[in-house]
Amino acid sequence: MSRNPSPPVPAGAAQRGFRVAMMFHPSHRVPDLGEAERWFERVFGSPSARLDTFGAGGAQDPENRTDYSTFTVIRDVVFDTIDPELYVKNGVRQYPTVEKPRLSGFGWYVDGLTHAYRALRSRGFRIVDQLGAIVESDEPPTVVGGGLPMFWTTPDSAGLRYQFLPPIPFPGDPRVQPGWVLPPVSEDDPLGIDMCSHHIVLTAERDRALRLFVDALGGTVIHEGYDSVLSATSTYVHLADGVYELATPDDGTPAFADWASNAPRDTYHAIAFQVVDLDRAERHLRAQGVRIVIRSDDIIVTDPETSLGVPWRFVAALTPGDPRAH
Repeated sequence: MSRNPSPPVPAGAAQRGFRVAMMFHPSHRVPDLGEAERWFERVFGSPSARLDTFGAGGAQDPENRTDYSTFTVIRDVVFDTIDPELYVKNGVRQYPTVEKPRLSGFGWYVDGLTHAYRALRSRGFRIVDQLGAIVESDEPPTVVGGGLPMFWTTPDSAGLRYQFLPPIPFPGDPRVQPGWVLPPVSEDDPLGIDMCSHHIVLTAERDRALRLFVDALGGTVIHEGYDSVLSATSTYVHLADGVYELATPDDGTPAFADWASNAPRDTYHAIAFQVVDLDRAERHLRAQGVRIVIRSDDIIVTDPETSLGVPWRFVAALTPGDPRAH
C-alpha cells in the first residue's frame, strides 16, 4: 500500500513559528562523480542526474559551476554526491579535496525559515552563508545570485554543517511534487528497500546534538539504548520525516575512529534502510562485490571500503518507538 512518510505537524510548531518539513538531502563528497553514479546504479539500482542537467544548459561558468554534484533518489531519500574540486562559487573552491568518499552532512526543508534562522542563532548556533561567511543579520542570507534564502550551521557550533532552506520545487526531488507518496516496494528493486530507517551521527557532545535536534528544531526522543552493532550509547530522535541516531561510540572501536577523524566535531557516519528481505539484500550486495562486515538476523552492515566510503546498514525493522512503523 502506498503511503506518505511525512508526519503530522508536531506540537509546538506554531509557537516556534516554523516547522521542519523533511530532510533535504544527505551530502556525500567523492573524488569521482562518475564512479559514484555507476556504483549507485549497480548496487542500489538507482540512476543519478547531474545538477547542471536541471537548468538551461549551455557552457559552464568557471566562476560558478553547476556540474559539481549528482542526485540519486533512493526511495524516500534524495542523495547528493559532490566533487569538491568542481564546487566553485564566485571563483572560490568551497570544499577541500577528498581522496576517499565520505558522508559530510545533511539538511532540511523548513516552513518558516526566517523563524528557524532566528531560533538557531538565539540558541548559540553560528550561521554561515553559501560562501562560508558568518552571518549576523536578523534575516537569513540568500544563495549566490540572490533570491533563495539558504544557510548552514557551523560545525564548531552544531557539530556538523547542517543546511536549511524553504520547501521549493526541485527537479531532482520527486518528494516535493504535489500528491507524492512513497510507493510499494518494487520487485525490480535489487535490494528490496522499503524506506530509510535512520541516519547515524557520531558525537561526543550529545547535549549539543539534542539542543539542536530537540530544543531548537522540535524533534522528539523516541528511544535510548546501547547499539551493540556500533558499540555506542545512542539516543534516537524523530524529526520531520526521519529518525536520527545520536551515538557516542566506545573507545577503540571503528566508529570511534571514524568520529576521531573529525573530533571534536561530530561525524555523519551511516544511513540505514529497512528492507523487505535481508537474504535478498545480502545476495545482491555480494553479487556486486560489496563486502559485508556484519550479518545477523536483524541487520547487514557493509564494508565502507567497497561501498563508497559508507558503512550502509540494511535492517529488518525500524527503531523501537518510530512512529512511521507499519
